[in-house]
Amino acid sequence: MSANAPARRRGGGRAGSRVVRAVSRGIVNVLLLIVAVFWLVPTFGLLLTSFRSAGDNAASGWWTVFTKPAELTIENYANLLSNPTITGSFWNTIVIAVPTTVLVVAIAACAAYAFAWLRFPGRDWLFIAVVVLLAVPLQVALIPLARLFGALGIFGSVIGVILFHTAFGLPFAIYLLRNFFIQIPEEMLEAARIDGARDWRIFFRIMLPLALPAIASLAIFQFLWTWNDMLVALIFTNNDSQPLTVAIQSQLRQFGANIDVLSSGAFLSMVVPLIVFFAFQRYFVQALLAGSQK
Repeated sequence: MSANAPARRRGGGRAGSRVVRAVSRGIVNVLLLIVAVFWLVPTFGLLLTSFRSAGDNAASGWWTVFTKPAELTIENYANLLSNPTITGSFWNTIVIAVPTTVLVVAIAACAAYAFAWLRFPGRDWLFIAVVVLLAVPLQVALIPLARLFGALGIFGSVIGVILFHTAFGLPFAIYLLRNFFIQIPEEMLEAARIDGARDWRIFFRIMLPLALPAIASLAIFQFLWTWNDMLVALIFTNNDSQPLTVAIQSQLRQFGANIDVLSSGAFLSMVVPLIVFFAFQRYFVQALLAGSQK
């Protein structure tokens, strides 16, 4: 009896620990579920509002759709997509966001490899300058670059916006990728050099495949920042080159309080970033977990 008592106590302790862990996980899961619901309710409400007519939105809230599903209609999106200003700005947004993302990733990857593994005079000082540029707000460059773009004849064009976003996206991109590249074992690079591989071959065959999670994460961030930008686009674009964010803002006067049109336009601007994020989320998670793996 006395020999079995400690075993029973240990068994009871283990059972109690399991109960405590189950209750703790349950509380955490409930709290996370509540936070997720409050986070998603505005987006879900925006989606349902975009499928309701102007009269229905003025008469009642979006939650009445659950009792009156007949209120849902695609007329709002049909009217929105027939608006040449919205469709043109949508393509302008793609033309701005995609080249900017490609340029930032390509240039930053090359510069990050140089800062991580190439030896050249002033390398450390140049990298410190890149880190310092992270603290420079883009607002301080709006007027000087507006004058420069005006002198170059690209103010108000898509090219000017692409150059602006590329310039201000590079410091963070170089810093992020350089810190990822420098974690790659040096023995791997030395083995490649012994086999006769030069820096470009090492970069394309070894560095880029290993850094794919970090590059995908950088591409997601840069695409989202550029796609959702309105300040730079509001200053550096005109009516022919404005992206979707500026087009929706400029339509406020025209549409007034037509929440049905504005909600459909706002949700349309959310669709592409969501698609991009979910398409690359696997690499994004790998990049987040890379630092914890040995």
